[in-house]
Amino acid sequence: MDHRLIAPIEIATEPNRAAGERDTLVAFVDYFRSVLVRKAVGLTQGQMSQRNGASTLTIGGLLKHSALVEDHWFEHTWLGHDEPEPWAAVDWETTPDWDFDSARHDEPTELLALLEESVARSRAAIADSYDLDALAALESRLGETSLRWILVHMIEEYARHCGHADLIREHIDGQTGD
Repeated sequence: MDHRLIAPIEIATEPNRAAGERDTLVAFVDYFRSVLVRKAVGLTQGQMSQRNGASTLTIGGLLKHSALVEDHWFEHTWLGHDEPEPWAAVDWETTPDWDFDSARHDEPTELLALLEESVARSRAAIADSYDLDALAALESRLGETSLRWILVHMIEEYARHCGHADLIREHIDGQTGD
């Protein structure tokens, strides 16, 4: 595996317990990004597509979904940009789970690179944004959204999916821990 692809995400450590609010929120997003990537490291394409029990979730699908969520909240909602590829070309009405379902055809390095690229865009999108009360460029269907809400939502999103990935990875090869 080309570890260069995952180094920017994989290096996160437990967040500083004395940091301010913005730094704490960003550090927790980075921490959970790194946990999800660690769950994928070393897996083959077949293993990335393995399911646990009746669930249709796979580690590959979780990586691709996380890349979509990164681009949706930071590139699209926060900055107001059009969704980047591959998301812009997807017919979401016909294939609402495309991100999860199509991942089984992707190589592990492609999935990790897709997530890394999305994370890099996300980090750049908020690099100079320090006001957690600042509102995103676009309203969601539920109304205005602050940077604080986006960061807390990303923590929730990643934490939930890291739990999924933990169970799937344990099922694949017995590996546990974050």
